[in-house]
Amino acid sequence: MSAVDKINLTDKLSQFDEHWSPRIVAELNGQHVKLAKVKGAFVWHHHEHEDELFYVLKGRLTIEFRDHSIELGPGECLVVPRGVEHRPVAEEEAHILMFEPAGTLNTGNVRSERTVEDPERL
Repeated sequence: MSAVDKINLTDKLSQFDEHWSPRIVAELNGQHVKLAKVKGAFVWHHHEHEDELFYVLKGRLTIEFRDHSIELGPGECLVVPRGVEHRPVAEEEAHILMFEPAGTLNTGNVRSERTVEDPERL
């Protein structure tokens, strides 16, 4: 059996500064737990086969949909169902935690300069 240890999210977040570049901090049941620092608008995209959970640790995050937006603050989360087009936006830097199936591209069905093919593991 492998060692089990706690994960200090504050410590993990202190290890990088890039925006929109998620880092994997844990895995469970075929899911990646990722941390990201975000600022500005991301790309419009959807995930064909994956639901995506956004949990705000610090700051504010707006998830835009084509017909409405939902704003999240610290301690709030939202699940974007598979196939639903969305765009995360943070006017000021926000820190978020995401749960999504391993192998899920951060830009979903869109390839751009923000696509992270193989997220770094912290």
